[in-house]
Amino acid sequence: MLGRTSRRTRPAPRTQFLTASLALLVLTALIFSAPILVAAKSRADDSRANSVAAATKQTPVLAGVPITDLTEQQAILHALDRLGYGLRPGDVARVEQMGLAKWIDQQLHPESIDDSALDARLNQFPTLAMSSAELVTDFPRPQQAAQRAGMTLAEYQQQQQAAARAAMQAEVAREGGGQPAPSTQAAQSSQPDANSAAAPQPAPSDASAMQSSNAPLDSMPDPLLGSTPLARSSQPSNQMSNAGDTSNPNSPSTQMPDTAANSSGEMAGPPRAAKDKGQSGPGNQMYNYQNLHTPQRIVAELAMAKVDRAVYSDRQLYEQMVDFWFNHFNVFVGKGQDAWLVTSFERDAIRPHAMGKFRDLLEATAKSPAMLFYLDNWLSVDPDAWKQLQAERQARAARVGMRPGPGGFPRFPVGNPQQQKAQQQDRGLNENYGRELMELHTLGVDGGYTQQDVIEVARCFTGWTIGTPNINPEFQFNDRLHDTKPKVVLGHKIDYGGMKDGEAVLDLLARDPHTAHHISFEIARHFVADKPPDTLVDRMTKTYLSSDGDIRVVLDTMIYSPEFWSKDAYRAKIKTPFELVVSAARATGADATVPLLLVQWSARIGEPLYQCQPPTGYSDSADAWVNTGALLNRLNYSLALTGNRLRGVQTNVAAVLGDVASGSDAHAALDSALSVFLGGEVSAETRDTLEKQLDTPQVLQAKLDDPVRRVNSDLIAGLVLGSPEFQRR
Repeated sequence: MLGRTSRRTRPAPRTQFLTASLALLVLTALIFSAPILVAAKSRADDSRANSVAAATKQTPVLAGVPITDLTEQQAILHALDRLGYGLRPGDVARVEQMGLAKWIDQQLHPESIDDSALDARLNQFPTLAMSSAELVTDFPRPQQAAQRAGMTLAEYQQQQQAAARAAMQAEVAREGGGQPAPSTQAAQSSQPDANSAAAPQPAPSDASAMQSSNAPLDSMPDPLLGSTPLARSSQPSNQMSNAGDTSNPNSPSTQMPDTAANSSGEMAGPPRAAKDKGQSGPGNQMYNYQNLHTPQRIVAELAMAKVDRAVYSDRQLYEQMVDFWFNHFNVFVGKGQDAWLVTSFERDAIRPHAMGKFRDLLEATAKSPAMLFYLDNWLSVDPDAWKQLQAERQARAARVGMRPGPGGFPRFPVGNPQQQKAQQQDRGLNENYGRELMELHTLGVDGGYTQQDVIEVARCFTGWTIGTPNINPEFQFNDRLHDTKPKVVLGHKIDYGGMKDGEAVLDLLARDPHTAHHISFEIARHFVADKPPDTLVDRMTKTYLSSDGDIRVVLDTMIYSPEFWSKDAYRAKIKTPFELVVSAARATGADATVPLLLVQWSARIGEPLYQCQPPTGYSDSADAWVNTGALLNRLNYSLALTGNRLRGVQTNVAAVLGDVASGSDAHAALDSALSVFLGGEVSAETRDTLEKQLDTPQVLQAKLDDPVRRVNSDLIAGLVLGSPEFQRR
C-alpha cells in the first residue's frame, strides 16, 4: 500500500481512475480474438518493411532462421515469448551473443542445458519426489488422520486449528508483532479450516465400493484459492465466463482471500508491519503450507513448482511442452483420489515424454492411475466377466459360511447386508476413456470414428485398473475383468488378448493421419496463432507421419517455418492467466522464495492450476480469456508485483530499468520501461494513455508545486505490464 501518512502519495480516487482508464484501454484492445494490436501497428510496419527485410539479411544473429518480416529485436522477443515464458533481464543479450539458431537448438535439446539452479529451488517441495503410496500415507484425509491419532474428527480438527493459530501467531511475531488486522481475522473466521468437518469420508478399500470416491473433493478447502473448497463446474467451455463475477461464489475472484489487491492495486489485510513484507502476511494460512498434512499440501507444492519452473528454468521450451501436454491430457486434481495421483502423472507420464515420441507419451498417460481414475476406466470391466467373478465370490462365501467358525460355533454374517449388496452392484463397460482417447487425445472430433468405435475401444481397455487405490495406487492389468472377445476398431480387427488389445489400439491411434493432423494443429495453435495457417499444419502433419510421431522433430518443422516468424504471428496470441503471471515475474527479475501468491493470482485472474474440470483442458484461444473482471485483475496483479505487495516475491524495478528509475524524469522512466518490457514497441493509443498519467501525484510522488525528487518507477512499470501489448505474446 502507498504510505498511510503521506498526503502526497495516496489520492485513492485518482489511482482508481487511472486503473479504470487502463482497464478500458486493455479491454478495447483485447475484446476481439483477432490480433488487433498487430493491425494497429501495421501502418508503421508497412513504412519500414523494406528496411526490415534488409536488416534481417545482414545480421549474423538471425543466420539460419527463415526470418524476413521481423527485425532482429522483434525476432528475439518473439522467440522468447513463444518458445518460453518471456524474457528475463539479460536474455536478449544472451541470445544476441550465441545467435538465435543456437539458442533454438539448445531449447530443442533441453538435456544439454544445466538447470541445477532450478533444482535447488524445487528442493523445498518434498512431495514432488514422493510416490503416490507415500502421499496417501503422509497426507491423508482428515477423518483418516483422526482415526490414526485415536481422536474423533472434531477433536482432530480442533488440534489442527490450534496448531495453525500458533503458527500464524509465531509468524506475526517474526514479522514485527501485532495481531492480524480485523479484516483478515474476519476472513479467516468465515472460511472453513483445511480440516473442516465437511471433508470427504475415507474411500473404501474395495474397488467396487470405490465408485463413491469419484466425486470431487468439493468440501476440501483449496490452498490455491485461499480456503475455499475446490470449485465444481458443469460448463466445459469458456473457462473465463465467470471470472471476476462476484455473483458467482465459485468464480476465481471471489475465492481469493481478503489479502488480495483491491481495485486501486493497494493491499488489504495484514497489519502495517506485515505489509512491509508484502501481500498475504500472517493472515494467509496457506503461507505456512509446510505445516499442513492434508492433500492441500500436495496440490500447493505441485502448483508452486509449476510456477518456479516457468519463471526460473532455462529449459523454457521444455516447460512450455510440459504445460501443453498436461493440458492436452488434462486431469482434474479435485476429483477423488486424483489429489494423490496428479503428482506422479506429471512427473512420471508427462515430463519424461514431453519432447519424445507421441506413442510413448500416449501409453504413459493411458497407464497412469491419475488418468484411469479421472476418466473412470479403472472401473471399466467386461459385464460378463464381472458377473462370473461375483458368482464365484458368492459361491466361495457360501462355502465358507457353511463351515463352523472358531470353537465349533456357526458363522454369522459380518457387516451390513445392505452395504454388502451395494458393493456387489453390477459393474460394466465405461466408455469415458475410449471416447476422450479418440476425441481429445488422438484423432480429434472430426477423426472419422463412430460411436461403435468408442465402444470397441472401451472393450479393449477393460481390466486396465488401479491396484489398492487407497494404499498403493499403481497401474494394474486384471485379466479376469478383460473382455476376451475380438473387437473391431476403425475397421481393424483387435484380437491380441489381454493387455495387448489396449496397446494395439494405442499403436493404431498414434499412427493414424487424423492424429498427426490433430496434434500438429494443436501445437501450431499454441505456438503460432489461434487459427494457424493450413500450410504450416500440413507441413507439420507430414513431419509427424514421417518421423513416427517424434515431437521434437515436429517442433523443429514449426520453428523453422516462415509462418512462425511472420508479421501476422508476431504478438498474435493472448497470454493465459498463468502465462501473464509468470511472464511478468520473469520480466521484472522477481525472486519468489515462496511463489504461493503467484499461484493464487493465476487463479484469481481465471486459471487455477491443475483445476480445470472438463477433460478438454483450458482453452488455447483468446476468446476464453477476455472479459472485464479478468482484465482488471491482470492490471491489479501487475501493480501488486512491481509494488512488492506479494509476500514471498521480491522485485527490484530500479535495477531492471536502470538509472532513470531513481531519477525525477517520469517520461524517461516510461521510455525505459517500454524498452525493457516491450522492446519499445507500443501503440499510439497505449503510449498516449500512459503519458497522461505521468503528471499524477502517484507517479511523481509529489503534490501541487512540490519538487519532484524521485518518480514512482514501480508504478510506471506496473502500468506497462498491465498494458494491452504485454497481454500478448
